[in-house]
Amino acid sequence: MNKLSKDDELALAALRRAVPNALERKRRLGHYAVVWRDGQTVRLSPEQIGSAEEYVSEASAPPSAVREPGPDD
Repeated sequence: MNKLSKDDELALAALRRAVPNALERKRRLGHYAVVWRDGQTVRLSPEQIGSAEEYVSEASAPPSAVREPGPDD
C-alpha cells in the first residue's frame, strides 16, 4: 500500500470526522443516505442509518491522520 502524503492524511482525518456528523444529521432530518457496504452502494432509510457512533472508526486511521494541524503546518 502506498504511503499517504501529510495533506492526504489530514483530508482523510477530516472526512472521518465529518461522515458520522453528516449521517446523524440525515437521520434526524428524515433523509436517506447512500453508503458503501460489502463492495456495493446501499441506500439506507433514516431508520437504517443508526447512530453516529457506529460510523466512527479512529482505529482504522493511521495515528498521524487523527492529529489536528499545528501552527507550523
